[in-house]
Amino acid sequence: METALPKLTLVLGGARSGKSRHAEQLVTSTPPPWAYVATARAYDDEMRARIAQHRQRRASGWQTIEAPVDLGGAIRQLLSEQPVLIDCLTLWLTNLMLGEHDRQAALRDLEAALDARSGPVVMVSNEVGLGIVPENALARSFRDAQGRLNQHMAGRADAVLFMVAGLPLKVK
Repeated sequence: METALPKLTLVLGGARSGKSRHAEQLVTSTPPPWAYVATARAYDDEMRARIAQHRQRRASGWQTIEAPVDLGGAIRQLLSEQPVLIDCLTLWLTNLMLGEHDRQAALRDLEAALDARSGPVVMVSNEVGLGIVPENALARSFRDAQGRLNQHMAGRADAVLFMVAGLPLKVK
Protein backbone atom coordinates (compact mmCIF):
# COMPACT_ATOMS: atom_id res chain seq x y z
CA MET A 1 0.00 0.00 0.00
CA GLU A 2 1.44 3.36 -1.04
CA THR A 3 1.09 6.37 1.23
CA ALA A 4 2.21 9.96 1.04
CA LEU A 5 5.03 10.89 3.39
CA PRO A 6 5.68 14.38 4.70
CA LYS A 7 8.66 16.10 3.11
CA LEU A 8 10.79 15.60 6.24
CA THR A 9 10.23 13.00 8.97
CA LEU A 10 12.47 12.47 12.01
CA VAL A 11 12.36 9.06 13.72
CA LEU A 12 13.92 9.17 17.21
CA GLY A 13 14.43 6.49 19.82
CA GLY A 14 16.86 4.59 21.96
CA ALA A 15 19.08 1.69 21.02
CA ARG A 16 17.11 -1.25 19.60
CA SER A 17 13.85 0.68 19.76
CA GLY A 18 12.92 -0.20 16.16
CA LYS A 19 13.90 3.17 14.65
CA SER A 20 15.56 1.88 11.49
CA ARG A 21 13.01 -0.83 10.77
CA HIS A 22 10.12 1.64 11.14
CA ALA A 23 11.89 4.26 9.01
CA GLU A 24 12.42 1.63 6.29
CA GLN A 25 8.71 0.79 6.40
CA LEU A 26 7.82 4.46 6.03
CA VAL A 27 10.04 4.86 2.98
CA THR A 28 8.90 1.60 1.34
CA SER A 29 5.29 2.78 1.66
CA THR A 30 6.17 5.08 -1.27
CA PRO A 31 6.98 4.04 -4.84
CA PRO A 32 10.59 2.90 -5.49
CA PRO A 33 13.39 3.47 -6.19
CA TRP A 34 14.33 4.26 -2.59
CA ALA A 35 17.67 5.63 -1.43
CA TYR A 36 19.41 4.59 1.78
CA VAL A 37 22.09 7.00 2.93
CA ALA A 38 24.23 5.14 5.44
CA THR A 39 26.46 7.05 7.86
CA ALA A 40 27.97 4.08 9.74
CA ARG A 41 31.62 3.17 9.63
CA ALA A 42 32.61 -0.44 10.24
CA TYR A 43 35.47 -0.15 12.70
CA ASP A 44 35.10 -3.67 14.13
CA ASP A 45 33.44 -7.04 13.54
CA GLU A 46 30.39 -6.21 15.63
CA MET A 47 29.69 -3.08 13.57
CA ARG A 48 30.28 -4.98 10.32
CA ALA A 49 27.67 -7.51 11.47
CA ARG A 50 25.17 -4.74 12.29
CA ILE A 51 25.65 -3.19 8.86
CA ALA A 52 25.22 -6.57 7.17
CA GLN A 53 22.00 -7.17 9.12
CA HIS A 54 20.60 -3.81 7.95
CA ARG A 55 21.50 -4.62 4.33
CA GLN A 56 19.90 -8.08 4.47
CA ARG A 57 16.68 -6.67 5.94
CA ARG A 58 16.16 -4.20 3.10
CA ALA A 59 14.19 -5.45 0.12
CA SER A 60 15.32 -4.98 -3.45
CA GLY A 61 14.71 -1.52 -4.86
CA TRP A 62 17.11 0.32 -2.53
CA GLN A 63 20.05 2.37 -3.75
CA THR A 64 22.65 2.64 -0.99
CA ILE A 65 25.11 5.51 -0.63
CA GLU A 66 27.67 5.50 2.14
CA ALA A 67 28.17 8.98 3.56
CA PRO A 68 29.88 8.93 6.94
CA VAL A 69 30.68 12.68 6.75
CA ASP A 70 29.39 14.33 3.53
CA LEU A 71 25.67 13.84 4.03
CA GLY A 72 24.71 16.88 1.97
CA GLY A 73 26.84 15.71 -0.96
CA ALA A 74 25.29 12.25 -0.84
CA ILE A 75 21.77 13.67 -0.90
CA ARG A 76 22.62 15.88 -3.88
CA GLN A 77 23.66 12.74 -5.84
CA LEU A 78 20.08 11.42 -5.70
CA LEU A 79 17.08 12.25 -7.81
CA SER A 80 15.23 15.16 -6.21
CA GLU A 81 11.93 13.28 -6.01
CA GLN A 82 13.43 9.97 -4.82
CA PRO A 83 12.37 8.91 -1.30
CA VAL A 84 15.41 8.94 0.99
CA LEU A 85 16.23 7.31 4.32
CA ILE A 86 19.16 8.76 6.28
CA ASP A 87 20.37 6.26 8.86
CA CYS A 88 21.54 7.78 11.07
CA LEU A 89 22.23 11.31 12.28
CA THR A 90 23.83 9.97 15.47
CA LEU A 91 26.62 8.15 13.65
CA TRP A 92 27.04 11.13 11.32
CA LEU A 93 27.52 13.43 14.31
CA THR A 94 29.96 10.93 15.83
CA ASN A 95 32.00 10.90 12.61
CA LEU A 96 32.02 14.70 12.46
CA MET A 97 33.13 15.02 16.07
CA LEU A 98 35.81 12.33 15.97
CA GLY A 99 37.15 13.71 12.68
CA GLU A 100 37.12 17.25 14.10
CA HIS A 101 35.05 18.50 11.16
CA ASP A 102 33.21 21.82 11.16
CA ARG A 103 29.83 20.63 12.46
CA GLN A 104 28.02 23.89 11.76
CA ALA A 105 29.20 23.94 8.14
CA ALA A 106 28.20 20.28 7.73
CA LEU A 107 24.74 21.02 9.16
CA ARG A 108 24.27 24.02 6.85
CA ASP A 109 25.28 21.84 3.89
CA LEU A 110 22.82 19.11 4.95
CA GLU A 111 20.02 21.65 5.32
CA ALA A 112 20.72 23.13 1.88
CA ALA A 113 20.60 19.65 0.35
CA LEU A 114 17.32 18.87 2.14
CA ASP A 115 15.80 22.19 1.04
CA ALA A 116 16.62 21.42 -2.61
CA ARG A 117 14.71 18.13 -2.57
CA SER A 118 11.12 17.61 -3.68
CA GLY A 119 10.76 14.00 -2.46
CA PRO A 120 10.32 12.77 1.10
CA VAL A 121 13.24 12.28 3.49
CA VAL A 122 13.10 10.14 6.62
CA MET A 123 15.93 10.69 9.12
CA VAL A 124 16.81 8.33 11.97
CA SER A 125 18.48 9.59 15.13
CA ASN A 126 19.13 8.33 18.64
CA GLU A 127 17.65 9.97 21.70
CA VAL A 128 20.69 9.86 23.96
CA GLY A 129 19.57 12.18 26.73
CA LEU A 130 17.35 9.80 28.69
CA GLY A 131 20.11 8.08 30.63
CA ILE A 132 22.58 9.07 33.30
CA VAL A 133 25.00 11.95 32.89
CA PRO A 134 28.14 10.54 31.22
CA GLU A 135 31.28 10.45 33.33
CA ASN A 136 33.68 11.98 30.80
CA ALA A 137 33.82 15.29 28.96
CA LEU A 138 33.76 13.82 25.43
CA ALA A 139 30.65 11.77 26.16
CA ARG A 140 28.92 14.76 27.77
CA SER A 141 29.87 16.95 24.80
CA PHE A 142 28.48 14.34 22.41
CA ARG A 143 25.24 13.95 24.40
CA ASP A 144 24.74 17.71 24.36
CA ALA A 145 25.56 18.05 20.66
CA GLN A 146 23.20 15.16 19.80
CA GLY A 147 20.42 16.74 21.84
CA ARG A 148 20.88 20.07 20.06
CA LEU A 149 20.97 18.36 16.64
CA ASN A 150 17.79 16.40 17.41
CA GLN A 151 16.01 19.54 18.60
CA HIS A 152 17.11 21.44 15.51
CA MET A 153 16.04 18.72 13.09
CA ALA A 154 12.75 18.15 14.95
CA GLY A 155 12.04 21.86 14.52
CA ARG A 156 12.57 21.56 10.76
CA ALA A 157 10.69 18.28 10.40
CA ASP A 158 7.09 18.05 9.30
CA ALA A 159 6.64 14.88 11.39
CA VAL A 160 8.51 13.50 14.39
CA LEU A 161 8.07 9.96 15.72
CA PHE A 162 9.51 8.54 18.93
CA MET A 163 10.05 4.78 18.94
CA VAL A 164 9.49 2.79 22.13
CA ALA A 165 9.72 -1.04 22.11
CA GLY A 166 9.08 -1.10 18.36
CA LEU A 167 6.03 1.15 18.60
CA PRO A 168 5.92 4.61 17.02
CA LEU A 169 4.61 7.48 19.11
CA LYS A 170 3.64 10.58 17.16
CA VAL A 171 5.36 13.63 18.66
CA LYS A 172 4.74 16.11 15.87
